[in-house]
Amino acid sequence: MSRRSSLLVQMKSIERELICPVCKELFSQPLVLPCQHSVCHRCVRELLMPNHDDSLSTDAGSESSNPGSPRARVPSPSMEKLDRLLRSGSISSPGWRRSSVTPRVTTFPCPGCQHDIDLGERGISMLFRNFTLESIVERYRQAARAAVAIMCNVCKPPVQEATKSCMDCKASFCNECFKMNHPWGTPKAQHEYVGPTTNFRPKVLMCPEHEMEKVNMYCEVCRRPVCHLCKLGGSHANHRVTSMSSAYKILKEKLSKSIHYLISKEDQVRTQISELEVLIRHTEENGQLAERRTSEHFERLLEALQERRTEMLRSIEQSRSLRVERLRTQVEEYQGMLENSGLVGYAQEVLKETDQSCFVQTAKLLHVRIQKATDSLKTFQTAAAPSFEEFVLDTSKEELLLKELSFSGVPEPPVIDLSRCRVYNEGLIHWHLSEDSLPTDHHIVEFRKLGSEEESGWRASEPVFGCSTVLSDLSAGSRYTFRVKSCRNGVYSPSSPEVTLHTPPAPVFGFLFNEKCGFSAERLQLSKRRDSVESVAGMSLLLAAERVQTGSYICLDYIIGDTGISHGRHYWAFRVQPDSYMIKVGVASDSKLTEWFHNPRDTSSPRYDHDSGHDSGSEDTCFEVSQPFTLVTVGMGRLFIPKASASAAGDHGSRVLPMPQRIGVCLDYDAGRVFFYDADTMRCLYERPVDCSGTMYPAFGLLGGGAVHLEEFITAKRLSYM
Repeated sequence: MSRRSSLLVQMKSIERELICPVCKELFSQPLVLPCQHSVCHRCVRELLMPNHDDSLSTDAGSESSNPGSPRARVPSPSMEKLDRLLRSGSISSPGWRRSSVTPRVTTFPCPGCQHDIDLGERGISMLFRNFTLESIVERYRQAARAAVAIMCNVCKPPVQEATKSCMDCKASFCNECFKMNHPWGTPKAQHEYVGPTTNFRPKVLMCPEHEMEKVNMYCEVCRRPVCHLCKLGGSHANHRVTSMSSAYKILKEKLSKSIHYLISKEDQVRTQISELEVLIRHTEENGQLAERRTSEHFERLLEALQERRTEMLRSIEQSRSLRVERLRTQVEEYQGMLENSGLVGYAQEVLKETDQSCFVQTAKLLHVRIQKATDSLKTFQTAAAPSFEEFVLDTSKEELLLKELSFSGVPEPPVIDLSRCRVYNEGLIHWHLSEDSLPTDHHIVEFRKLGSEEESGWRASEPVFGCSTVLSDLSAGSRYTFRVKSCRNGVYSPSSPEVTLHTPPAPVFGFLFNEKCGFSAERLQLSKRRDSVESVAGMSLLLAAERVQTGSYICLDYIIGDTGISHGRHYWAFRVQPDSYMIKVGVASDSKLTEWFHNPRDTSSPRYDHDSGHDSGSEDTCFEVSQPFTLVTVGMGRLFIPKASASAAGDHGSRVLPMPQRIGVCLDYDAGRVFFYDADTMRCLYERPVDCSGTMYPAFGLLGGGAVHLEEFITAKRLSYM
């Protein structure tokens, strides 16, 4: 019993390593995920099917009944039903998703590291049982049940305590029963036995993909055991593998060294723990001190506000009292005028006096009294103003200061740099800090979708340690608001001013310029990355000088993208150099490009290119069916809408728009329409139908000096594969 007690103490120290991250209980039939974390078999099923019927769950004993494989050789009907439901896609839950390319693949986040785990078509059955962990858990359970002995499975009453467990017989024996059931000279004498246990694991692991093959190699890429068939033609055919014995030796040596290193550093760890405990105590004390100081600062602010409030209210009260007193005095004066109404009657009686000397004697004083009353009425003015406009208090600046009130160690809020921000189905957000700002630990980007009640809440990114980040899974054709805040020593700064950006109406279409079809190397210069093209005056223009003098028409130099569109909606954006003379942008059909570039044409005719800028309008009013291009003209700081547009017909002013800094093109192949946008505001400038026959390509035409630069988001994914 003392030995068991010491074992219990030893096993107690590793208890947290034996807890499943999902159910927070001791592991039960743990499965090894591809990321090397372990999860209970039951928990994996619950992650995939949180609402599945209990009838679908397999009995715990059925999993451990197979000695040669991590899963049962003959699946139970419930397990077969479970696999059928998983593969058919009839079960869904928020914890897993199905790939759009391979609908049978199930994916769920690992509870330990949060990385997505792809179980493949075989589902749970492809996972190995972690028998080592299972044995450790069983030993821990035995240590925890130190007072309960494992009894012999063969003894007749009275049953004796078991001393050995046979891994081949899957039974426990006392000494006498073991000798009787494993006599010398018989095959049973070669059976493997261990100490008393109730966990009987198979002697050899079997491959989950090839059920009859033993695991005898270790894949260094996937970091999991495999069989020779996996290496020959399976999913590990091109992976680097090593023998199981070599992997065992290397991993065991590494683990032993790591354990010895930790043991040798035990004193150092204890010292560091003591230091950490001191830091915890100091942190608590300093935190309480900071709270007291902050409270004192706010109390002083409140006292100052209260004092100022009292003074200002006293001033208002004094002014109010003085004004009311003056107005009441004036009321009394006018009330006296009403009370002297007998004066008017007296004056009227005096007017009846006919004796002149008597009248003058009496009327002299009377006229003075009436004149005063008359002057008072003519010059009526209130003794005090009722308005208190001079007492209006503007606290907007103070409120802003209070809102920005922060600790001296917190950096100022960042500022989002709109000139470098781009949003597509992913958003690239840049920001910068002021020059005198303090260093930061990381930044958090928050964003929310506008105009949607379901997605009105703020979503936060993972911590960003630079000044830019990419946000994924943005909805097309939506408006998003972004803001950034910095963190230093666990304290966040106020959020940056919010900015609103509009996503394009379709996913990003990635391409580079194609230097083959229609490319004039003499007049066009293509960058090494094939993401920008520039038109320059070449020798051909000098040689054509005589024809130019006689009215010859100089054709455009065309260049198209190296990737085509055959279905769906796609969007791309680019910048046209502001001083460009004339550039055409739009789409082209591959079914007509070959004929266009190889058939001879009359280059002296303006009809060589529709929408050439010729003011007759003949080339605009009749759209050629054979024309491979659908373009708009950009140049000299303007964007020109073709005359054929009904909305612009007959109105020259509406055809000429300021050239946007960034131009976006959206091709709806299925609907047969092309749209041109101001890529900064996502305002549609022009749209028209387009003949989507065959494969459509982004197209550009250049004449004279000018350049086109593709957006980084358009070319980034393409360049990553070059």
